[in-house]
Amino acid sequence: MYFTDRGIEELEKRRGQEEITIAWLAEELRTFVDLNPEFEVPIERLATWLARLDDDSEED
Repeated sequence: MYFTDRGIEELEKRRGQEEITIAWLAEELRTFVDLNPEFEVPIERLATWLARLDDDSEED
């Protein structure tokens, strides 16, 4: 188990039954980066990866 898996597991345990919108998630990510600017690049990469999950053009 990676160290980050603990945070993911806590998130799933505490909020796994909630339904959220992408708009809500985007706002929370912006807030997180505002409070923790050193994480701007990883959050940007995560957001881009999530945005492109269904992008078939990159699989060619």
